[in-house]
Amino acid sequence: MNIHEYQAKNLIQQYGMPVSSYAVASNKEEVLEAIKELGLREGVVKVQIHAGGRGKAGGVQFANDPETILRIAEQLIGMKIVNNQTGPQGVVAHKVLITAPVAIEKEYYLAATIDRSRALPILIASREGGVDIEEIAHTMPDSILKVPIKLDGGMRSYHLLELANFMGWKGELRKEGMKLIANLAKCFIESDGSMLEINPLVLTKEGHLVALDAKFSIDDNALFRQPAIAECYDPTQSTPNEVMAKQYNLAYIGLDGEIGCLVNGAGLAMATMDIIHHYGGSPANFLDVGGGATKEEVAHGFKIILLDSKVKSIFVNIFGGIMDCGVLAQGIVDASKEDKLSVPLVVRMEGTNVEHGRKILKNSGLNIISAATMADGAIQAVKSVKEG
Repeated sequence: MNIHEYQAKNLIQQYGMPVSSYAVASNKEEVLEAIKELGLREGVVKVQIHAGGRGKAGGVQFANDPETILRIAEQLIGMKIVNNQTGPQGVVAHKVLITAPVAIEKEYYLAATIDRSRALPILIASREGGVDIEEIAHTMPDSILKVPIKLDGGMRSYHLLELANFMGWKGELRKEGMKLIANLAKCFIESDGSMLEINPLVLTKEGHLVALDAKFSIDDNALFRQPAIAECYDPTQSTPNEVMAKQYNLAYIGLDGEIGCLVNGAGLAMATMDIIHHYGGSPANFLDVGGGATKEEVAHGFKIILLDSKVKSIFVNIFGGIMDCGVLAQGIVDASKEDKLSVPLVVRMEGTNVEHGRKILKNSGLNIISAATMADGAIQAVKSVKEG
């Protein structure tokens, strides 16, 4: 789960990381209150969305006086940001963050994430921060340093010294920077983060480090341990499909294809998407209803898939281990009738009570295409899309 910049800044402040004063507003009255509260004569207004690239998309603007702050804020509240991170559908900003400008001497990049290849948390630092960090990492790999974070959130002293030397920090700035890095690592681990990014981390003209921006993502599976972070969930930043999937506790990721997939088990779901691609189709989603799904959860899965207007066929691929194929079949029949299913439905099932399940589908009176194997199901689903 992602959270907004202002929420991430609140989190890192709790761990002693410095940020500039800010306020959040969602309407004219709150903007005026923010200007008054912060005593702003000039300011920076930033849209709050779950995506980067806001500045290049016009979502971060500077204002030279309070009147301009208000005018810009009113323009940005309700603005849709469309870039390569949001996808073509874009994301609407319902809030803006308002803060005072900072006199910047130097920009850096600092982040913590999980290195999947090494199976450990790492800290990533760069002497070059700002909007083009991805390009910098590609063209100037020597400007990036990665060091491991201990599983208890600590940092080894020689790694802190290595990072400080790499960033070029000396004297009191070195002490300040090492403390900030140690706090970031602790925050990342104790908050069950999957990514914590400060970009840019700036050195001010006064000689201090300040986090100008912050992004934080948490592993959804750890939300039960982080109730305060869970409360930061913003459904306006997700598609209706994703919101419904979260409501029903189903694993769903929307894609750009035309074949909706309803599968039990993450591995089988990945294999289903692969075999659809293999036979010339494109999956519309990843949807895992779980190994022990009930007929109600199957019905919820259908509703989520059908919210996607791009879906032209649905492929249900189930292996009934824990799941009873009879229960699954009844869920498919009930959902198809309730939602007045109008796209072709291909069902492949194997496992517990499979013959009873197939009998339910056959006697349902619905136009269901029964597949003998997973490959056969994928072929039938692709064929149904191509034939309209």
